[in-house]
Amino acid sequence: MDLILLGAPGAGKGTQGALLAERLGIPKTATGDMLRDAVRQGTPLGREAKRYMDAGELVPDEVILGMVRERLSQPDAAAGAIFDGYPRNAAQAESLGRMLAELGRSIDAVVSIDVAEEAIVQRMTGRRTDPETGRVYHVVHNPAPAEVQGRLVQRDDDREETVRHRLEVYRTTTEPLVAYYRASGVPLHTVDGDRPIEQVQGEILELLGNDASARP
Repeated sequence: MDLILLGAPGAGKGTQGALLAERLGIPKTATGDMLRDAVRQGTPLGREAKRYMDAGELVPDEVILGMVRERLSQPDAAAGAIFDGYPRNAAQAESLGRMLAELGRSIDAVVSIDVAEEAIVQRMTGRRTDPETGRVYHVVHNPAPAEVQGRLVQRDDDREETVRHRLEVYRTTTEPLVAYYRASGVPLHTVDGDRPIEQVQGEILELLGNDASARP
C-alpha cells in the first residue's frame, strides 16, 4: 500500500505515520529525514542537496523525487510506503504519480488529518525542549518535572508568529492537494486529529480497510 498523509504542521502526521508503519509493515517516508540521511551518508543525491542547502536555497523537486525513488527501491518498501510531508504541492503530486506509475505502483489512499488552527497553535506554541536530553514537553499536556523547568527552551519554529506563518503556507500550498486527490479518484479520507492518538489511529486503520490493517 502506498499511502499519503496530509495535514497541517502539528496535526500529528509524524506520530500517526510511525504507528501505521509499524502496523502495516511498510516504511514511513519523510522527505526531511531522507534529506538529512542522504547528506549525512554523502550519497550523490545527498551531496547535490547539500550544495543547495549550504547556499540557503530550496532543494529542487527533482532531487527530492530522486531520493524518494531511491527509498522506494529498497527491499522494505517493496510492498508500499507511507508518505509524510511529501508531496507538498500539485506539481510534486504529479511527479510522484508519474514516478510510481513507472514502478508499476500508484497511490492507494490519502488520509487528511484535520485539526483546527487554534488547536494546532496551542499544541505547537506550548512545546518546550530540554536542551540537555532533547526531550520535548508541553506546558499543558505534558509538563516537565520541576527539576528541569528552569532549563527548558522554546524552539524558534514553535513561536506563535512562526507557527501561524507555517499554517498559512500549508493552507495556500499543500491543502489544495485534498481537492487534487479527490478529483483524481484516489480514495481520500478525512479524520479528526484533535482526539487521543489511539482513537485517530483506530479510525485510520478502519478507513483503510481490514485487509490493510491486517497486513503483516
